[in-house]
This record gives sequence, structure tokens and C-alpha cells, in this order.
Amino acid sequence: MNVATKLKKIKQEIQEVCEKSNRDPNEITIIAVTKYVSINRAKEALQAGITDLGENRDEGLLEKWEQLKDKPTWHYIGSLQTRKVKNIIHLVDYIHSLDRITLAEEINKRADHPINCFVQVNVSGEDSKHGMSPLEVISFIEKMKDYPNIVICGLMTMAPFTGDEETIRHCFQRLKSLQLEIAEKQLPFAPCNELSMGMSNDFNIAIEEGATFIRIGTALVGDKEKEV
Repeated sequence: MNVATKLKKIKQEIQEVCEKSNRDPNEITIIAVTKYVSINRAKEALQAGITDLGENRDEGLLEKWEQLKDKPTWHYIGSLQTRKVKNIIHLVDYIHSLDRITLAEEINKRADHPINCFVQVNVSGEDSKHGMSPLEVISFIEKMKDYPNIVICGLMTMAPFTGDEETIRHCFQRLKSLQLEIAEKQLPFAPCNELSMGMSNDFNIAIEEGATFIRIGTALVGDKEKEV
């Protein structure tokens, strides 16, 4: 199945979920996660109407950026090593994995303009996942007033990979609650209006619980093994 056909199916699902949850589909940005696919597959996604691409390695981002430049909006969605900030900072529009002060310091130092950043939150508490504890988030964000090249646009999380819908839903609900708490503070450096949550297996639930950015790889562009 080509990307255009998959995108049409996903958009229909989004429409149905939004109707059920009284949301506007235009509030949802689909990020095509192209980390496992070729430049040709990324181009196919853009031709199908995708405007946002996500990469999780600096090498993969640089490789695709050299051919696509600023045609898409670029999202860095993977865990970001401090020493690699310099490789990606001038290429991306969003960073979805801000999770520590040392990383904030490096982003602030290397950027030449304010960068939209999502604070990555490990809501599920799984050892295998990156991100800070929900209890640390507010104090961390308040410290961002000292970093003028960082704008906290929202929060990001990954739910457990499980078939238990209630576990997934609780994870997204907790992030939404935290996002609202921060947004109510009306911090000029941290509007925190966005939620980056939901992937191929759980984006429907994420949208029901308030996601504004969903990160879809396999269900949209496939992966290396399945790519044609």
C-alpha cells in the first residue's frame, strides 16, 4: 500500500475520532516518522500531502535534510545526546526530547533563535523509556526562563506498548493534566499548548485525550523490512 492510500485511511480515522471526542481534525498534526525508511519514501510522504517529518538520529536527519532542505517541517523525536545538539540545531523546527538541564544549556548555546521544545515526560515510569518524572516537570520548566533560545511549546510522552487500553489512556490523561497545569501559569517562555503523544498503535486514544502532534511511522511510511 502506498503512502497516499495509508494517509487517506489515517485521516479518515482521525476524522472519526475527532467527531466522537468533539475535536477539530485541523488541531492534529501528523508527523511522518521516517527514521527507518529511504529518502524516496520520505519524498513520497511529502507528495502525498504530509508536511512534517520526524527523525531520531542526527545522521538520518542530516541525510534527508541535505536532499529535502526546508520543504518539510522537521522534528527531532529521538533521545538527543548533548554532544550531538550542534549537528541538528540549525536543521530542526521542533525538538521533542528535552529532558535535562545539560541538554537545555547546549540547545540554548547552539541555537541562533528560539527553538520549540517539548519536555519529554516518562509518565509510565518504565526504565526503558527516557524522560523526566511528572513530579520534576514544573520545576524544570520554570528554570527555562533563563534560556532565551528555548520555548516550551508542550509535553511529549510514549505510552507503554501494551494491549491494555486503559493503561494507555491513563498515561495520556496524566500528560494532558500536567500540560493544562503548566499552560495555566501563562509563562511567556513556556506556553505549553501542545501535546506530542500517540504513535501507530495508539494515536486514536491519544487524540481522544488531547494530542495535537501524533508521530506515525509504521502505519504511514512503513519500515525498512516492509518498504517497497
